[in-house]
Amino acid sequence: MAYETIIVEIEEGIASITLNRSEVLNALNDKVFNELEEAATKLAADNAVRVVIITGGEKVFAAGADISQMASSTAVDVATGEKPSLRAFKAIENMPKPVIASISGFALGGGCELTLVADVRIAADNAQFGLPEIKLGILPGAGGTQRLPRLIGIGRAKELIFSGCFIAADEALRIGLVNKVVPADQLAAETQKMAKRFAVQGAVALRLAKSAVNEGLRMDLEAGLEYEHKCFSLLFATEDQKEGMKAFMEKRPAKFLGK
Repeated sequence: MAYETIIVEIEEGIASITLNRSEVLNALNDKVFNELEEAATKLAADNAVRVVIITGGEKVFAAGADISQMASSTAVDVATGEKPSLRAFKAIENMPKPVIASISGFALGGGCELTLVADVRIAADNAQFGLPEIKLGILPGAGGTQRLPRLIGIGRAKELIFSGCFIAADEALRIGLVNKVVPADQLAAETQKMAKRFAVQGAVALRLAKSAVNEGLRMDLEAGLEYEHKCFSLLFATEDQKEGMKAFMEKRPAKFLGK
């Protein structure tokens, strides 16, 4: 379908979701969140899609939520509203295939929170990250206070949340907020290169590996190890497991079919 605030493209098993509100630095509003949720749901169900990339384009990822939409909201409005941001982010985070955030320019507020629901983050050397909500008298309300500490540690996360300060790409790399930093003119190519490395793997193994990590983080270690073993065991019922091990013994590349 045609979207108004995002662009969805699929090529050779790799889907790209590009935020498309450059006139407002890709500010996130309910329309964007609703379209992100719909796109994520469709791509999750498309067996031809092996990897999903989320980007804002060459100049900016997303400079935050659309403040004009929130400024007049009451506590009741926020508490009882439909929570489209949470639905969209949950749909992306729970997608049964790898999601890569490709980040150039500002990734602030809700934009930073959107990067946190990806599995991997690649940043251009011009990227800047921050959760400036505290300067508006609010706090990150789309998962920032929960996902960021789990990713970079409690102390560093609190410093960013309490100060509202921005950090550059090299600092984001140092503290583990991003996996890789590349020159801005190489961001798209490096993102594609990583996506292709994921896409050639067995789709079922990728799905269960992602589930093992995500679900395991919600459990204590003993329960997580048990869940991991169940995922591991299930893979021995797949054709890809047979092909992968046969290819290894025959010293040739595996040809996975995703089943």
